[in-house]
Amino acid sequence: MDGQLLLVLLLLLLLLGASGPEGRGPGPGEPEEEPPKEEIPEEDGILVLSRRNLGLALREHRTLLVQFYAPWCGHCKALAPEYSKAAALLAAESAKARLAKVDGPAETELTEEFAVTTYPTLKFFRDGNRTHPEEYTGPREAEGIAEWLRRRAGPSATRLEDEDGAQALIDGRDIVVIGFFQDLQDEDVATFLALAQDALDMTFGLTDQPKLFQKFGLTKDTVVLFKKFDEGRADFPVDEELGLDQGDLSHFLLTHSMRLVTEFNSQTSPKIFSARILNHLLLFVNQTLASHRELLAGFGEAAPPFRGQVLFVVVDVSADNGHVLRYFGLKAEEAPTLRFINTETTKKYAPAHGGPLTATSVTAFCHAVLGGEVKPYLLSQELPPDWDQRPVKTLVGKNFEQVAFDETKNVFIKFYAPWCTHCKDMAAAWEALADKYKDHEDIIIAELDATANELEAFPVHGFPTLKFFPAGPGRKVIEYKSTRDLETFSKFLDNGGELPAEEPAEEPAAPFPETPANSTTEPKEEL
Repeated sequence: MDGQLLLVLLLLLLLLGASGPEGRGPGPGEPEEEPPKEEIPEEDGILVLSRRNLGLALREHRTLLVQFYAPWCGHCKALAPEYSKAAALLAAESAKARLAKVDGPAETELTEEFAVTTYPTLKFFRDGNRTHPEEYTGPREAEGIAEWLRRRAGPSATRLEDEDGAQALIDGRDIVVIGFFQDLQDEDVATFLALAQDALDMTFGLTDQPKLFQKFGLTKDTVVLFKKFDEGRADFPVDEELGLDQGDLSHFLLTHSMRLVTEFNSQTSPKIFSARILNHLLLFVNQTLASHRELLAGFGEAAPPFRGQVLFVVVDVSADNGHVLRYFGLKAEEAPTLRFINTETTKKYAPAHGGPLTATSVTAFCHAVLGGEVKPYLLSQELPPDWDQRPVKTLVGKNFEQVAFDETKNVFIKFYAPWCTHCKDMAAAWEALADKYKDHEDIIIAELDATANELEAFPVHGFPTLKFFPAGPGRKVIEYKSTRDLETFSKFLDNGGELPAEEPAEEPAAPFPETPANSTTEPKEEL
């Protein structure tokens, strides 16, 4: 009997042990154990996302920038260190915004869901909204990426309540933009804040305080740009009937944030070309010479009446600006001199006669160009004496029209850039083509360096560009867009400037230096 009781007690102890903390289930009164929480992997402070964890990342992070990349993409590799630095900057500030990345080729479901066609593609997700991410169009360097996110994660403009706060903001930056609005609930304020999100090179504030209106001499809604150069301040009154137009305000801020005279260098060139002022007047000087530096005062004196119409730029020929000189066909010894260019048409203008560079002469030259009184000039290299002695004929600006539009010849021309790798890759095929047809009197194979020669007939935008000029009247031009090899070139010529129907056409080059998502090749080099 005692033995049976002992056996029952042992069984009870075993059952209690199996259901306790070390067994299969919790003991009486103990909470159930939760499954381990899924963690999103990170690399260099960047979240590594896949189709399995993207939803979790969107739930955990209210503001999330996601880069879709390809391991073989050169542009992605160039962006990678800046992207990591941006993540570190935000982490150091304990910012809520996070950076993430997706390996596009490995996550095809996600690239299809978000219509990713090029690498890198960056998309910004806010408040877990998976269906309408914002395309990232901001800078590709660390501080710019971080600032772009700061202005979306937090307010894009500082709320100003008193004179001390306003003055501190103005004193702290070279360019500060303050919106003075009597009603901060007005839709004009939303327009102002939306613009502030993307104008990363300016600091923004806003206020509705009457004492600040009074301090800065304002009686109605106005956006004021304060700057530590030139006239110091520029006002943009809000139209009482039409309200605040974001495009007009953007143009105003861009125009007035530029100095009246800007020195060209690697830091200022992006802003010069993004200013949307199509006319540029360039003064080429050697800043190491006192006599050249003395010309800057007169040049600057001529600038104010042309603000917003002509951008005044100084190019120092003693600095690393050889590429600018070459573009205008100039040598450093020709400084000081002026050149005028319309960046839309790329037409260039030079003063008709040499003379002293004064405020009066600069003003007169500007008015003459804008009034259509000065003819543009075209760059051309000197024609080599042996230009027609090799199978591939050498063309320059001076002899292009005569050769290309010769009605007795079929002329096939390669427009190239000396630095273009695609041009170099096809050089052997082009030489072989010229050698093959060298005894055909009615066929000319030629080439022209489009970086050193300009044509009135048409601009050249990409390299290589291949054009066929068939014999006969009418100045007909046919662009060649197929495979760049001897066999296909020959079929094209033998067929009078057309390819047989079965020949596949080459796909056009990408217009922007990004890598196609479904390709492993780099895009075509462009001008």
